[in-house]
Amino acid sequence: TKMMNATLPYSYEYLGNSMRLVVTLLTDRCYRTLMGALHLSLGGAPEGPAGTGKTETVKDLSKAVAKQCVVFNCSDGLDYLAMAKFFKGLASCGAWACFDEFNRIDLEVLSVIAQQILTLSDGLRRGLSRIVFEGSDIPLVKGFSSFITMNPGYAGRSELPDNLKALFRPCAMMVPDYAMISEICLYSYGFTDARDLARKLVKSLQISSEQLSSQVHYDFGMRAVKSILTAAGQLKRQFLDEKEDIIVLRAINDVNLPKFTDADLPLFRGITSDLFLGIVTPTPDYDMLKAGLVQACSELVDRLPNPLTVSSSKTHFLNVQPTETLLAKCIQLYETITVRHSLMVVGLAMSMKTTVFKVLEYGMNNVKDKKHYEDVTMFSLNPKAITIDQIYGNFDPVTREWVEGIGASLVRKCAQMDFDPELRVKRKWILFDGPVDAIWIENMNTVMDDNKKLCLNSGEIIKLTPTMTMMFEPEDLAVASPATVSRNGMVLMEPHMLDWQSILESWLESLPTHLDAFKPNIKQLFNYFIPPLLVTLKKECKQPVSTKNSELVLSLIKLLKSHLSDLFEED
Repeated sequence: TKMMNATLPYSYEYLGNSMRLVVTLLTDRCYRTLMGALHLSLGGAPEGPAGTGKTETVKDLSKAVAKQCVVFNCSDGLDYLAMAKFFKGLASCGAWACFDEFNRIDLEVLSVIAQQILTLSDGLRRGLSRIVFEGSDIPLVKGFSSFITMNPGYAGRSELPDNLKALFRPCAMMVPDYAMISEICLYSYGFTDARDLARKLVKSLQISSEQLSSQVHYDFGMRAVKSILTAAGQLKRQFLDEKEDIIVLRAINDVNLPKFTDADLPLFRGITSDLFLGIVTPTPDYDMLKAGLVQACSELVDRLPNPLTVSSSKTHFLNVQPTETLLAKCIQLYETITVRHSLMVVGLAMSMKTTVFKVLEYGMNNVKDKKHYEDVTMFSLNPKAITIDQIYGNFDPVTREWVEGIGASLVRKCAQMDFDPELRVKRKWILFDGPVDAIWIENMNTVMDDNKKLCLNSGEIIKLTPTMTMMFEPEDLAVASPATVSRNGMVLMEPHMLDWQSILESWLESLPTHLDAFKPNIKQLFNYFIPPLLVTLKKECKQPVSTKNSELVLSLIKLLKSHLSDLFEED
């Protein structure tokens, strides 16, 4: 393979019939830089903000020259011994390695890694066939190279030492050409009017980023464009005779509407109605799923958790009222799952986050049509209740024995289920129920993006299967990096979506049957006193801690329940 004055031998490695990148001016410039670096026996170092295609460009160049490229997500737990093990294997088979988030490794380890890479690249320049590396005599196959990608300026990142910078050729990656990428992807999915539709798609995201409110969980970058294109491709295959602009508008709505706040929804609808003049998207048919969801709402009483779930409490003590808002959010979550394998349900406490997961899980299990709605098995884990080593695993400091973490073993368990014919067809959801911060979530960067691989410090890489979905349930994303936000689909839950009347209904349903005669009176008293009291509390009283209506009513119900405990026994 030739590019300008650089030549590389074609490696004839079969890599499967996988998707390729759209070659834009930015991709081409990066290829030229990386090919020049390889010609000089150097590594390549694309750097830039999240979602600009740094890792994907390296992977696509490896496909162009038919080389195996191993992508590995670096974390601050990596030491020089683990990296040496990595380099030994790569040098022995002549493969490429792409170390994602390379500047997360500790500074002391980076300077040792620089020495290791220098030893190997020196051997390549001298044309050696074998080399003594870290105490082992290993074959050195020509064609071995390492690439690093970096996100500058995020928390927990270190500056690379100079002896390491000298071994890599940097390449700045900035904003990709969204319109060109969208146009070519839409053509590849079978759209005929792709150019106009691509322009409208990109314009809708551009205007949204300028005019909508600034929220931490909003992202209108390349990954948002990619998920809209994926949704459009799926819809095109389902509805071959549907008008193309209706399909693209529906894809834009399906991907974006779940994450918008109530104030931004009318603005976004205004933007899309201006760009797609006079086009109304038909309401999708989710009647079967809705019936399953309504059935699941009444079944969620004292349901014990899955035995594999890392949780001991009962899932629900009350019924769940199948309100329009709850069913709409369940369907939005389902639509997000179909286009994203990693997603977050963001919202304050008491905004139905856990309920939405549970209702959708049991609702999909209730639907008889398994061709469209597969059974679901969900495993949950609180990432902040344990240390980062207990999530992913670590080496014993004395014996160097690998101890596997809980999160890693859950991912492995789900991946191994694909070998069981009965479990293979089930959807596997892994839910991380707790705050998201840059400390533990950054280790999952390759899990959440298109690589779909969990990289452990032992050097092991666990590949996610197509039926697996990673889910996160944080209160907010105040301390998450832009790299994390852009990699996930978002569903926003707001506290007002859970009204106090639903909580009251659920509690009344849970009362013993011999109290049925008193239920209308209790309901009448609540309806008489609660609305004016809530208004008075908000307007006239000073609250040292801000409260929500649903929380106040739930506290009242608990107090009332404690006073009525004697009446709960029939005798």
